Amino acid sequence: MKASHSISPVFDDPNLVSAAGLVPVLRLAESAGLYDLLGKHLSVDSANPVAKSGCVLAGMLAGADSIDDLDVLRHGAMRRIFGGVRAPSTLGTYLRSFTHGHVQQLDAVASRLLAGLAVRAPGLLGGGARREQIAFVDVDDTIREVHGYAKQAAAFGYSGVRGLNAQLAVCSTPTTAPVIAAARLRKGNTASPTGAGRLLTQAINTVRGAGATGRILARADAAYYTHGFVCAALRAGVWFSVTARIGWVR
Repeated sequence: MKASHSISPVFDDPNLVSAAGLVPVLRLAESAGLYDLLGKHLSVDSANPVAKSGCVLAGMLAGADSIDDLDVLRHGAMRRIFGGVRAPSTLGTYLRSFTHGHVQQLDAVASRLLAGLAVRAPGLLGGGARREQIAFVDVDDTIREVHGYAKQAAAFGYSGVRGLNAQLAVCSTPTTAPVIAAARLRKGNTASPTGAGRLLTQAINTVRGAGATGRILARADAAYYTHGFVCAALRAGVWFSVTARIGWVR
């Protein structure tokens, strides 16, 4: 006896929702200015881009990790709680219309949204009386495995796994949990430090815009012991701590 691989469970009770936690999360996002920011900065040539972007974000929060999984928003009583729900096929077409310029527009939205969230949750980056405390910006990258030979930009990276390279800049303080300040999704075989200077600059500007006024310390491992990363820290006027291999130190 073995488990069947042809069964796909769904939540289809017409009077209940499977992800009620989306309600307070989306209300917080709205109060922090998410939808206004999307309408102001996003110029995708598609009808109702704000509603479609909101659907993608809500689906991801509900556990979707593929376009088809975004159908979670149409199960049960979801449509009675949320307006503007779109079908996965519609959202897939919308996502495929994005260019690199549109991704940069989303960067602008994310940066300003974090500032809006920090106003409504002062403890997000150690606000209030602790706003002057040190903030850490940690930069690193990771390989996320993907499947299918047609997957765009997938390649074998430093881990030996075929996937995509995700580069992150994460902010934290001695009293607050980590918050993603900037992110990039790159080809799987991209070298770790590529673009690290630009990412660090963006992250520092985002953290300062979110209310961190104290000293900032940028940290990274030996892969980021490069001119671009160090110079970005110096230009921004922040401290930096980068691991260096013994053979590189003279």
